[in-house]
Amino acid sequence: MAATRPMRRHHVWRWVLLVIFVLLLAIVCIGGYFGKTMYDQAKEVKTHEQNAVTMLSGFSGTNDLNSLDQVSQQLPAIQSETQQAKEISHGKLWNMAAKAPYIGNDIKTFQGMTSSVDGIVRDSVPQFLNVVTQLKSAKLSDGNGQINLQPIIQAQNGMKTANVAMQTQVGNFHQLPAQRAKLSVIRTTYKSSDDKLSNLAKKVDDLAKTFQILPDFLGANQTHNYAVMSMTTSEARSAGGLIGSVGLMTTSNGKISIGQFRPNADYLPYGSARVTSSESAMFHSWGPLPMSFDIRDLAVFPDTSRTAEAMQSIWSRTSWGKKQPIDGVVTMDPVFLQALIKLNGNVKLANGQVLTGDNTAEFLLNTIYKTYSPAQQDLVFGEVATQSVNSMFSGLNLNKMAQLGGLLGEMAKGRHFSIYSFDQNLEQNYMTSGYTAQTPNSEENPQVGVYVTEQNSSKMDWYVKRTSKITRTSTNSTGARTYHVNYTMTNTVTNQELSAVPRYISGENYYIVPSGSGTEKTLIYAPAGGSISNVSVSGKSESPKKMTLDGKNVYAAIATVMPGASVTFSFDVTTSPKTVNDLSVDQTPMGWEDPGVTRANY
Repeated sequence: MAATRPMRRHHVWRWVLLVIFVLLLAIVCIGGYFGKTMYDQAKEVKTHEQNAVTMLSGFSGTNDLNSLDQVSQQLPAIQSETQQAKEISHGKLWNMAAKAPYIGNDIKTFQGMTSSVDGIVRDSVPQFLNVVTQLKSAKLSDGNGQINLQPIIQAQNGMKTANVAMQTQVGNFHQLPAQRAKLSVIRTTYKSSDDKLSNLAKKVDDLAKTFQILPDFLGANQTHNYAVMSMTTSEARSAGGLIGSVGLMTTSNGKISIGQFRPNADYLPYGSARVTSSESAMFHSWGPLPMSFDIRDLAVFPDTSRTAEAMQSIWSRTSWGKKQPIDGVVTMDPVFLQALIKLNGNVKLANGQVLTGDNTAEFLLNTIYKTYSPAQQDLVFGEVATQSVNSMFSGLNLNKMAQLGGLLGEMAKGRHFSIYSFDQNLEQNYMTSGYTAQTPNSEENPQVGVYVTEQNSSKMDWYVKRTSKITRTSTNSTGARTYHVNYTMTNTVTNQELSAVPRYISGENYYIVPSGSGTEKTLIYAPAGGSISNVSVSGKSESPKKMTLDGKNVYAAIATVMPGASVTFSFDVTTSPKTVNDLSVDQTPMGWEDPGVTRANY
């Protein structure tokens, strides 16, 4: 009997092992089946999402509102695609997987993506389409520059509601941690939708902002007089460039008219603007080129509000300004005028020169200084500005309004164009819409501000290219983010070019600063609610020092960028815990639209 017990125990263990093996095999097979099913369904969801955003991109990739007719027709099909994607990703299998370790958070992110996109096409997109449909049949212009503002005013609330819904829903989509997902199918699905949804949201936002400010700007309730300040970014000042001429723009009940542009020489007898002690210390007492704060230097302040106040103080002393006070200012540079010409058509000067949407900026920022006298330069700029601005709203229809909204938004973002009103209710609209340039002030949308003022009395900033590389390094538990920024200025002028240009371009005070150099007083601002640390510089430059300008702390240095050389400022940035979007750069505009920003580790 004793001899049979081991045999029985051996038999029992064989059966136990067999059962365990079968169970494990079943688990593997079931897991494999579920895994394959989820993988196949994930690809199906990706296809549905891509179909939907591709149909939506009929508008997201262009400012042409005519394409919205097709989007309207396809809306039921778009909604069907997003609904199917949402239903699949919220099935029982997916809901179970959302509770699993390791991949659970990825599954919840995937479900959040499909819910967000479905919400966008069922809520904000139909609201926007309804407003646009109502406006398409409205007559907005009489063809002679007179705009019918009433349909725009009536559509303001509907457009604002649609835009708030759009920005909120797309913002929620952006907040999903999809880029950190472990499963590649989630990352690729997110990426394929993210860019198109961002473009869609931007187009709607640009148009909504145009609806918000246009009636008041064009004098729907009262006549407004704006000083139009022309800036040449070839001689940089913090907010733009040296002021070459100033004209008067009057808007009344949808009608815009441009008065005479006067050269800066006409304003010089009326003295300088009143400035604060910190402004005087920053821009007058320090550096080889003291700012005089007369009309030429009024863009030296990084905030348009200070430029406007300084302009008002000089304008009110002039013989013409006493008769016609200004209600605000508009600053613009040749890049803005080039964009207007591209939208409205070529400009032919009195001498037969034709300016286009491609050659205007270079002509006004470089060529003109080689071929025209200073007095002629101001007259030409005034001629171009008058024709461009007068045609801005001519023949206005909804499609042109959308294109104009995109143009104004991009130009204001790049500081090629800015508005400030002394009416604080109106100014609040301008500021909220992003049309008033100012130093970093948003904790949710962090910016580092870099503003330069040329210390070489020259037009050398046409040749100085500025680029930024932003590298995100971490996100901490509070929501604050850290970045490393390299800001580089490169003088691209060649010795051959330098030998051929007049002193007016290469620099007239060559006995103080090197001829052909970009001698840049550089101010660096931290994001609102954030900080800058570990500031260093490579190349020919002073070491950055801490200073204060109108109550804000800045790092400041004077860099001398010789022909063919570069200077790079490097620093670490920590944003506010309230950060929603990634860090961007607000900077003195250059002679082209591209801000020169690249990103890494995104």
